Amino acid sequence: MTPFSILFENSEILLVNKPNGVSVQGGKGIFHPLDEELSKQLGYRIHLVHRLDKDTAGILIVAKNPQAASKWTKLISSKQVTKEYEAICTGIPQIQGREKKEGTLRDEIIAHGKKQDAELSYKVEGTFDLTLEPDQEGKTESIRLSHIRIIIRTGRMHQIRIQMAKAKAPVAGDELHGDFKLNKKLRRAGIKKLCLAATSLTIPLDGKNRTFTIPLPEHMMVVNQD
Repeated sequence: MTPFSILFENSEILLVNKPNGVSVQGGKGIFHPLDEELSKQLGYRIHLVHRLDKDTAGILIVAKNPQAASKWTKLISSKQVTKEYEAICTGIPQIQGREKKEGTLRDEIIAHGKKQDAELSYKVEGTFDLTLEPDQEGKTESIRLSHIRIIIRTGRMHQIRIQMAKAKAPVAGDELHGDFKLNKKLRRAGIKKLCLAATSLTIPLDGKNRTFTIPLPEHMMVVNQD
């Protein structure tokens, strides 16, 4: 397995660039999870601080010991850590039935079997038309996509995917909460993976905030963006 990329390391934590398709934690039927493979790579057991969905790429905090894991879990819970995501979505989010290129989404979503409040802020960075290859009948069409930056205010399971779908701008390639018909068309254009990544993380270090960023994953580098 390809070694994980380490973005930062100190005596307590590491920041890891998790690829799309890698589960964070092991379990029944899960092969090569990050917690096991990274522990092998480093030569000692790492401890998870938070999680990303298997199909969400991006920056993940892991701790070197249980005490550090507890400390950083509390820092995240107290909102001293800011996570910023980027997504390629089909359409522009709607608030009260109108397209808005910037705003806040507030919903109740089902997470872990119960209703929970969910809130995120977003900004559309750009929109572009993706032209599809002709279908079997020779017809061509284009799909309007948007590049969106998102900051989550609550940490709910699948929150971004659920809220974007409810706002009529589902994440491209989302086969659980997204637009299945559009995803089928997008596959013809080479978009076959979930287009969501945690690309920026701001954490408190040595008395000040420090931000770490990664570029968009290769599978999200859609051409012809305006």
